Amino acid sequence: MTTDVTIIGAGLGGLTLARVLHLNGIPVTVHEAEPSPAARAQGGMLDIHEDTGQPALAAAGLTEEFRGLVLAGRQAVRVLDTDGTVLFDKADDGTGGRPEVQRGELRQILLDSLPAGTVRWGRKAAGVRALGGGRHEVTFADGSTLVTGLLVGADGAWSRVRPLLSDATPEYTGKSVVETYLFDAPVRHPAAAAAVGGGSMMALAPGREIFAHRERDDTLHAYLGLAESLDWFDAVDFADPAAAAARIAREFDGWAPELTELITGADTGPVLRPLYALPAGHRWERVPGVTLLGDAAHLLPPNGEGANLAMLDGAELGRALAAHPGDPEAALTAYEAALFPRSARAATLGGPDAHRTDPDNGTIHDLVAAFTGEA
Repeated sequence: MTTDVTIIGAGLGGLTLARVLHLNGIPVTVHEAEPSPAARAQGGMLDIHEDTGQPALAAAGLTEEFRGLVLAGRQAVRVLDTDGTVLFDKADDGTGGRPEVQRGELRQILLDSLPAGTVRWGRKAAGVRALGGGRHEVTFADGSTLVTGLLVGADGAWSRVRPLLSDATPEYTGKSVVETYLFDAPVRHPAAAAAVGGGSMMALAPGREIFAHRERDDTLHAYLGLAESLDWFDAVDFADPAAAAARIAREFDGWAPELTELITGADTGPVLRPLYALPAGHRWERVPGVTLLGDAAHLLPPNGEGANLAMLDGAELGRALAAHPGDPEAALTAYEAALFPRSARAATLGGPDAHRTDPDNGTIHDLVAAFTGEA
């Protein structure tokens, strides 16, 4: 294949694609808006699924490196009632198929696997236009441009590449999460640490939930979910961390103190994360010379699938391009034919994480039943 591949976005999906292309001798460049790999925190833990994320990493030749990142014991899971009663508690016995790793560390092994200069930092795409014949021009925020014969939008929820293919835009799901961190938890926050346990913990009530997990170095990373409008959150002054934490904590009045400590005892200011999604089953007609992967293609409410799907998208697209070295359009057609039904299935997945997207439609007992197989 002689056409260079241009990827917009150095997230997990874009980097997996770049790695698979590199292994197959296909020239590739990744353009990333962030100024450096360390420009911002990369999020918390990810459970890497045996049917999606793990095969993607195998295609990238990084299984051994991935295994070296796995945090032992983090597949443990427990469900608590709002009064702190433990309703379900499963230890990590080492047989689970979804080992946990830190997102930032996973991204780093992908970056380290690429030749120097593959990723161009500080290259924020400002716009993209079609030139005809499958060629596209990308304009960057600094005014520079490039023309490419094969463009991949791996640039997330607010993709600049997506408008070439689709008029769809993400819509607010009706729910947001507020993120907090508690450091050195067993020493500084023993009650919260005991409640969370060695892996993940969740507790929920209609319209409210707390999900937390124990990261590396005994850090507790919590997500407080609230089914409220964007206007409701606009009235919370997140510029004043103490006031914002107090306001969010009031929404959990009556919950056990070891749970609310994940808000009131946080060592960082609360960070608001509104949740958006593309329409379920989002797809587009084939447009020569361009495609999408990851959140740019199928942004979902959090259900445990997003990062895994992005990596699988990248691996599958890379393999398709390698399998059709003289015909990139055939490769893109084959890739999208598998992408659309795969992402549509993911949008309807239930399971242990399904409660996170619509807590009003379930109860804590439904969640326990999902884990125990008694639903």
